[in-house]
Amino acid sequence: MSLTSTAANLVTLAEGAEGGGGHASLQPIVVGGGAFLALLLLLWITTSFNRDR
Repeated sequence: MSLTSTAANLVTLAEGAEGGGGHASLQPIVVGGGAFLALLLLLWITTSFNRDR
């Protein structure tokens, strides 16, 4: 497969998904907020194990 044929296939695939591609019940603020809280939790766990004793 060449680069041009791959790009053409990807463009065709992207044009078919006009609905946004996401599920109707997924709200970006909820997904982003959940990811942010998960990262804060991982940061807290990492720093709690990294204290000098």
